[in-house]
Amino acid sequence: MTNQRNSFSARLAQLRAAYGRPDAPLGAYATLIGAFHALLAAFLLALRWRRRPLPERVSADDLLLVGIATFKLSRLIARDIVTSVLRAPFTRFHEPAGNGEFNEQPRGRGLRRALGELLTCPFCLGQWVAAALLYGLVLAPRFTRLICSLFTALAIADVAQLGYAALQRRSQGSD
Repeated sequence: MTNQRNSFSARLAQLRAAYGRPDAPLGAYATLIGAFHALLAAFLLALRWRRRPLPERVSADDLLLVGIATFKLSRLIARDIVTSVLRAPFTRFHEPAGNGEFNEQPRGRGLRRALGELLTCPFCLGQWVAAALLYGLVLAPRFTRLICSLFTALAIADVAQLGYAALQRRSQGSD
């Protein structure tokens, strides 16, 4: 067993070196990929257990709602000042990013580092958030639409706040 573990570790080290990023937590990335697919399998098993078929399609309205909610919720988790408490075990504060957001750096090694990378990247996190919201849309559509509506309204409010601030700066500059 120890020989197999050493052999795997050696192959992983070779892969990291060949990849060109020796600090990359490739094993942890594989774990996250496995977790994502395990959640997909759990969702499909829940459907089967409830004897519910997959929907034929997602309506354009729901897709837009989930898409905007995914954008906002991913940014909220990955960048918001208040949610830094969720990221703190995996990240280190780097600098304020403006508009209530932080820039943080992943810390640690292995799974801790991989989670830090995932939790600081709204684009990376978006896949997980979108999957969770779509699973919710199938399993509990009313509740999920309510949650998506909340985050979509928040995203719209953010655009309005930023637009208002830009108009204020513009009008103050022309005085």
